[in-house]
Amino acid sequence: MPAHLITRRPGPNRRSSQGTGRLRAAALTTAFVAVLAPVLSACGGDSAASDGGSTLKWTSSYFPTHWDPVVGGSGAQFRELALTYASLTRTDESGKAVPDLAKSWEYNDKGDEITFHLRSGLKFSDGEPVDAAAVKAAIERAQKQKNSALFGDLTSIKSVDANGLDAVLHLSQVDYQIPQLLGQRVLQVASPKAAKNPEKLDQNPVGAGPFVVTQVIPGTKALLKKNPDYWDAKNIHIDNVELTSAPDASTVVSGLQTGVYNFADLDPSQASAAKKAGLDVFVQPGFNASNISLNVNKAPFDNDKVVDAVRHAVNRKEFVDKLTFGYGEVTDQPFPKGYVAYDPKSEDAYPYDPAKSRKLLADAGYEPGDIKLNLVIPEEDPQAEIVQSQLAKVGIKVTIKIDKNWATPFFAKDLTLSLYGTTGRDSAAQTLTAHFGPNGPLNLSTPYEPDGFEAAIAKVRQTPLDSPDYTQVLQGATRAGLESKALVFTYSQPNLIAKSKSISDLPKNPAHIDWTGVTINGGN
Repeated sequence: MPAHLITRRPGPNRRSSQGTGRLRAAALTTAFVAVLAPVLSACGGDSAASDGGSTLKWTSSYFPTHWDPVVGGSGAQFRELALTYASLTRTDESGKAVPDLAKSWEYNDKGDEITFHLRSGLKFSDGEPVDAAAVKAAIERAQKQKNSALFGDLTSIKSVDANGLDAVLHLSQVDYQIPQLLGQRVLQVASPKAAKNPEKLDQNPVGAGPFVVTQVIPGTKALLKKNPDYWDAKNIHIDNVELTSAPDASTVVSGLQTGVYNFADLDPSQASAAKKAGLDVFVQPGFNASNISLNVNKAPFDNDKVVDAVRHAVNRKEFVDKLTFGYGEVTDQPFPKGYVAYDPKSEDAYPYDPAKSRKLLADAGYEPGDIKLNLVIPEEDPQAEIVQSQLAKVGIKVTIKIDKNWATPFFAKDLTLSLYGTTGRDSAAQTLTAHFGPNGPLNLSTPYEPDGFEAAIAKVRQTPLDSPDYTQVLQGATRAGLESKALVFTYSQPNLIAKSKSISDLPKNPAHIDWTGVTINGGN
């Protein structure tokens, strides 16, 4: 599974930990050539920002390493890629799939075939038609391209028939999660003509989204202008976008104050300063959760008592208090409280109890100091120090090891102990399989999976999203997954955004940034 499948959730030091996502992506993919040169010449220089009108100046810690959505769209950078790429569906404020490129869809009676009906008259920014053939090409490329980060998400799709504006997806199993799945995260649709050369697309994105990229300086800056042919262009009121790679977290607020930027993702440590500076700080809901990853195929975690000892050694409140500046909460699940997939019945199954932890280790035959572990992470992370301290209190000695090529051993399942976190999926079932499935990229103990999980997740797929039983069935799958001994969840936190007051409020779509209806008063 590609290392960049799911970008790691940021820890308290946003600059440090979001850099982690870029490091991991670089570990298994070829980086852009480090030459500060535009890849498009049609609008050279800073033309996108000099056309007049309103300009969004967005500095992002998730500046795309890749502009090919098959390679980069699955990580947190999908929010930036959504400027130029549209998808079959998108997510509304309730977290449900609503029309985007597809105006509607329906399943057959059995639930193993779904037809998406595309809007008529749409074009990609290179003039190619947005039709079912383009959707078929996008799905097949995501399934087959060697460096695809998406193929593991599309295993339910057996084949696609393209009939004009109707894309018929034949499924390998009954799966009512498809409309949720094929949103911004997993199927941002590129022009099939441009995608014939994926390497070129990676530097010259061509989509059918609300904006058109006019210039890219790899890893540093991108300029975009409004796409007049976007299907909902009448509700896009921003004329130009300057997207830049974020500087150190401590300088973002001053950049917003001076007008260098007017929109930025914000480290929780900077939220108070941003508010004092008169900026708007808003909380964007998400599916974020951090975890400690264990490999039960390696000693000492092949002993269930040691796993349970770690579970009881973790004080989740310490993570929240030290890392989230009041914006996070404890969680022992891959979802925050209040989300439809969060299972109340599983809450606090392994409460903080260091005395019990020490007894479990003794019962397993270990004296204090006997267990010595390397906690391998890609860069400095305050979470690691908390884990080190908490495990030391129960007699487990942890040495923090920084490996910039961490992605390779992590996704090869060669590590014994590590940290991870995700921004989730629009499909809760996909989030669950990523963590707990036998081939889940976030399951460090592959091919291990908890008993009953496979049947539970199959039941989720077989349950229509509008079924009155859906919530109960979904939470049952979460409960089954949490029997896994491979992950110990610690805390969750929302996404924080700081912006100039000249930018109107954004829709609170979970994990997504939606520019529909957003205005910027006073031009820039």
